[in-house]
Amino acid sequence: QVQLVESGGGLVEAGGSLRLSCTAPGSVFHSYALGWFRQAPGKEREFVSAISWHGDTTYYADSVKGRFAASRDAAKNTVYLQMNSLRPEDTAVYYCAAGTGGPGPDLYRYWGQGTRVTVSS
Repeated sequence: QVQLVESGGGLVEAGGSLRLSCTAPGSVFHSYALGWFRQAPGKEREFVSAISWHGDTTYYADSVKGRFAASRDAAKNTVYLQMNSLRPEDTAVYYCAAGTGGPGPDLYRYWGQGTRVTVSS
């Protein structure tokens, strides 16, 4: 069973920063794009960011563009999401996923268990 493991969530004040991490098995990390999604209470799961398997292309939702940055560390089979200038509306459970890439959740085959991010005003 393929497991993606997220970490780094927590409580932060508005304007603060957090860095999420997601570690994947090597066979997954080196074969798939890795994406980040989030789901706030009562809302649909939404695309946040994705990074290509080779790491040279990144994609962002308009709502996080300029504030969030995705990166990969091939030596650690880990992808990161650096989140700066956090806002209360960024509050959600953040999920890491591996798949073909793009903004649709159905494009991703493997999912992590999620890590909660809470931004206080």
